[in-house]
Amino acid sequence: MRPRETIEQFDLFLKKHGLSLSAVIIGGSALSLLRVISRETRDFDVLHPPLTDEIIKAQAAFAAEMRRQGIPLDDHWLNDNPVSVADLLPEGWLSRTQVVYQGSAVTLLSLSRDDMLLTKLFAYCDRGTDLGDCLALKPSADELRASLPWIVKQDAHPDWPSHVEESIRELARRLGHEL
Repeated sequence: MRPRETIEQFDLFLKKHGLSLSAVIIGGSALSLLRVISRETRDFDVLHPPLTDEIIKAQAAFAAEMRRQGIPLDDHWLNDNPVSVADLLPEGWLSRTQVVYQGSAVTLLSLSRDDMLLTKLFAYCDRGTDLGDCLALKPSADELRASLPWIVKQDAHPDWPSHVEESIRELARRLGHEL
């Protein structure tokens, strides 16, 4: 199931059970709802606020119901694993969020483009993943240069700054930019 279909079905599920969810999401599901990417994603990563026990139980019950209908969905498809990222983001990030889905029982917001780009560029440098998402975001050379100081601050390893610069330079090359 595509992210929009998943969240639409979960919206109906929560409404039926008298529950609601308002959260900031990041990652592939946010990019999909923003129509930056079109690939399927396996999960929705909640950045803020941490999920309540009630919502955690509801999302697991929803996943079980989807599997009974032949739709594969992991028990933790909705998770708040990245909540610690909120502490790393530039000040005021919450005030820059935007609504990406508004249903009857579910409201999902996403980071601003600049803040989302930082998280994706950091993941690209840190784990070597998210290259496709970074390319899909199509950052300008100026955006890549502006991201460097923030990404460099995210790791104290002595080789980290040169690794970040090399990774961002490679991304810039793929995008047809010179840094």
